[in-house]
Amino acid sequence: MEIANNWKDYEILDMADGQKLERWGKFVLSRPDPQIIWKDKLFADKWRSADAVYHRSKTGGGGWSYKRKLPESWDINYKALTFKVKPMGFKHTGLFPEQAVNWDWMINKIQKAGREIKVLNLFAYTGGATVACSYAGAEVCHVDSSKGMCAWAKENVVASGLSERPVRFLVDDVTKFVQREIRRGNKYEAIIMDPPSYGRGSNGEVWQFEEQIADLVKLCTGVLSDNPLFFLINSYTTGISSTVLANLLRLNIKKKGKISSGEIGLPMTGSSLILPCGIYGRWEEEK
Repeated sequence: MEIANNWKDYEILDMADGQKLERWGKFVLSRPDPQIIWKDKLFADKWRSADAVYHRSKTGGGGWSYKRKLPESWDINYKALTFKVKPMGFKHTGLFPEQAVNWDWMINKIQKAGREIKVLNLFAYTGGATVACSYAGAEVCHVDSSKGMCAWAKENVVASGLSERPVRFLVDDVTKFVQREIRRGNKYEAIIMDPPSYGRGSNGEVWQFEEQIADLVKLCTGVLSDNPLFFLINSYTTGISSTVLANLLRLNIKKKGKISSGEIGLPMTGSSLILPCGIYGRWEEEK
């Protein structure tokens, strides 16, 4: 497992009984996490510091309760990158801090490439990977079906001081966009995708991970350049092994390169506990 252990503005303070207590900059949030099946709190006193708690509803969904008034949003930093976060519906904050392990990996790959790199970021959400790749010097095409998420990603790019960098933001269905890019003959040295388990496109197109991920990976090889740098797949879909992602890359990318896969996770401050958060599959150029 790769651990996102270089944060200063984020940390897990404790986790027990289905909840994780997290510090996001100056504010502390308590949010549900299905991986936390143990009952014992290691630091019971810290839970009183929560500024807001997300409560799941027995009928589905849930909502936030606030112990004090929070700003509508606030910034947190990861190294040289800046992101806006805020409590959203269905427990999210607009950022997945465990993805810092992938940001570091991508930045390193791009900066060491010694050539111009065009990145295609699919299901790009609020642009964590977009900001990282832009910071590293790449040209980025950011695609997401949500207009609101694309607007948020633009704010993150600006907050990180990268507004002059070449980034295209497109509200589109990823499959239809890639199909058009193939017809246009556009190519990318790097592809990132973070597909949801289930979702809908900009025009109501239905996405289901298990049924469509293999076809999408195969389709994306049509926009991969003749000299690719990397292809990264992230997933949070329950029941899917990281080896499945590696197999998809192995079956579809015929160029010589290194394939790896595994879990990503977050450490808990003051303990040896690690929270598993997701999986990845990577193909990378091998020199």
